[in-house]
Amino acid sequence: MAHGPRTPFANPVVEWIDSRLPVFTFMQKEYGVFPTPKNFNYFWNFGALAMVMLMTMIATGVVLAMHYTANAGMAFNSVERIMRDVNYGWLLRYMHMNGASMFFVAVYIHIFRGLYYGSYKQPRELLWILGIVIFLLMMATAFMGYTLPWSQMSGWGATVITSLFSAVPLVGDSLVAWLWGGFSVDNPTLNRFFALHYLLPFVICAVVFLHVWALHVVGSNNPLGIDVKGPQDTLPFNPYYTVKDTFGLSVFLIVYAFLVFYAPTLLTHQDHFIPFNPMVTPPHIVPEWYFLPFYAILRAVTFDITIPFTHIILVEAKLGGVLAMFGAIVLLAVLPWLDTHPVRSARFRPWFRIALIGLVVALCVLGYVGAKPAEQPWVMVGQAAALYYFAFFLVIVPWLSKKEPVAKLPNSIHEAVLAEKGK
Repeated sequence: MAHGPRTPFANPVVEWIDSRLPVFTFMQKEYGVFPTPKNFNYFWNFGALAMVMLMTMIATGVVLAMHYTANAGMAFNSVERIMRDVNYGWLLRYMHMNGASMFFVAVYIHIFRGLYYGSYKQPRELLWILGIVIFLLMMATAFMGYTLPWSQMSGWGATVITSLFSAVPLVGDSLVAWLWGGFSVDNPTLNRFFALHYLLPFVICAVVFLHVWALHVVGSNNPLGIDVKGPQDTLPFNPYYTVKDTFGLSVFLIVYAFLVFYAPTLLTHQDHFIPFNPMVTPPHIVPEWYFLPFYAILRAVTFDITIPFTHIILVEAKLGGVLAMFGAIVLLAVLPWLDTHPVRSARFRPWFRIALIGLVVALCVLGYVGAKPAEQPWVMVGQAAALYYFAFFLVIVPWLSKKEPVAKLPNSIHEAVLAEKGK
């Protein structure tokens, strides 16, 4: 079989392996000399940080699974045994538990960077969609992991969220019975969620591989949102961005270590430390913080959608909330076709920048409302924030695509970097 040109490695072991399976040549090409725009800022760290957290979650999760018992009668006690009797079990659990939050922090900032700098625009549409698929898989994995301690909050959280699928027309009740594996949330439910929680991270790895592959085909976006014009606009990934990523990772790990060692339960509801009792309903179901904005969107739909001037119901409130919750994520996936403005970066789109700041504020408000009881005034506040969220994608972005003036962009990344340095 013919091979392309390959530079021999000095290390004889590496050279022996690479001459037969050129994995080191591949890594050198894709992560060594790979050309990247020279004007990256620290927002570009968070893709690598998310990948590090994914590996951390898999490593800690595999070890935890060795000691966990997926049985409704023993799951809570097995988690307590991990915390008290397994060597460094407390550390593994706190790393896994807080690692989920840090993983979502990295991914949310990564998504915001994509929105701000227009990384979803042509030719990166498929790259963006694969990223949203990863986000959906993360949410499914995190939800199932949330149920595994079989605590009062996780058991009732599983009951409430799985019951939402009963709103699906025709097949809703059958779908819920299939998810439960019976007529209530019980041992079969826990077994299914444990199996899927163990499997899905490896599916995420596969989609991450496709995501990175797509990135290396179309190339990275940059803060200016303009295309690379030539070699003068780029730098090799190593050592320039490996050093920058290492610094960003160091700061990120300091925050992560603070949570693990000094505030491990800061982001955990107190009902997670009580065994699940299906006969006692908690006064308020509170998901993990990274679900709260979408949970608030779910609760914002409190009315049936009817045909005007009739009493014929088209969409019941429960189904409307489910559609709104999932639609909020689907809108992210179709954003490349909603935003047709020729300029990518919000640096040169002041109107879009203001609207995007409004979106961030709306998401923060939704997150706060999601942690509050479903009562006034929080329901009305959540409805207002949810309305802005959908208006941003369906009204504001398409309107700005047609009406926002097109700014004059720099001629090249190289010239812009020199101008910024004052040379």
